Amino acid sequence: MSTEDLTASTPESETVLVTGGTGFVGGHMVARLLREGYRARVTVRESGQEAGVLAALQQAGVDPADRLEFAVADLSVEAGWAEAMGGVSHVLHLASPFPVTPPETEDELVLPARDGALRVISAARKAGVPRVVMTSSFAAVGYTVKPGNRYSEADWTDPDTEGLPAYPKSKVLAERAAWDYVHNHGDIELVVLNPTGIFGPPLSNRSSGSVGLVSGMLTGQMPVVPIMYFGVVDVRDLVDLHLRAMLHPKAAGERFLAVSGSSISLFGIAQILREHFPSAAGLLPSAELTIEQVREAAKTEPALRGAAGLQGRIPVISNEKARSLLGWEPRDVSETIVATADAQIRLGLTLPENDSLRS
Repeated sequence: MSTEDLTASTPESETVLVTGGTGFVGGHMVARLLREGYRARVTVRESGQEAGVLAALQQAGVDPADRLEFAVADLSVEAGWAEAMGGVSHVLHLASPFPVTPPETEDELVLPARDGALRVISAARKAGVPRVVMTSSFAAVGYTVKPGNRYSEADWTDPDTEGLPAYPKSKVLAERAAWDYVHNHGDIELVVLNPTGIFGPPLSNRSSGSVGLVSGMLTGQMPVVPIMYFGVVDVRDLVDLHLRAMLHPKAAGERFLAVSGSSISLFGIAQILREHFPSAAGLLPSAELTIEQVREAAKTEPALRGAAGLQGRIPVISNEKARSLLGWEPRDVSETIVATADAQIRLGLTLPENDSLRS
């Protein structure tokens, strides 16, 4: 999709502020904006982080020329946000803390996620920016078990769900706070995207936890996997959905689930990799733990508690709203998983026998 499909404005005259531009989605987002002709301003927590964004753009084959700038603004403090919003036409709020390991207290995630979202939206409103597009998560939608396991934008994770990890709690509380702020003030629009597991080609060796699953499988670090089903969305399709949400008049005040299609299991991902990367077949997961085994292992392994809580259920996640209202057309899950692996190989991931042959 070109931005010309949705607006008569001239992209080169508009500046888009991107928070979280140093991350996996953010790198692709900035690259896409520059390709479309926009100017991009990326917030960084501290000086020195600009190099990571520039390296990602180089990997993407994008020359920013004079259309990229940076602003220092941390989600945990007020300083810098008013300046970051100066002259901005659109705001894409992608930044939010994501833990590598479970935090000691939930406030380590909840406070920066919630308060950071409010800082961004408040600063945008004061600067006269008409709309903020905020990246939330399926974690804010479907982490409370419901009969039938069918989820749409009308669903919300209950933050008081027993055993709910800190991350999904932070996402639901941050999104709720954002909607409350907008409803209370009324003079700024909000659009929220709720992506499922984000896969696709990384632009650097620093990518998402989802992408790390693929490299872990290909390098033999996951001989077995827990039974766990989840939705997948390609990072490139998620970026496309951000642009549609940023520009489409009917997107205002709406949530959109970002998912490519039917849910897939970790073992299903391994099967896709086995088919397309036969040289790695011996290193890929060869067995799937039962839900009983996952529950037992979760007693001593905190990383498995989320999988245990999902109880092996297969969520049915609808993307009909994004398709019908915004004209969004995501890629097939298999294409996304293969592209994820291919990009990692190009970045230096070595397969057995020093080859990257695919069937």
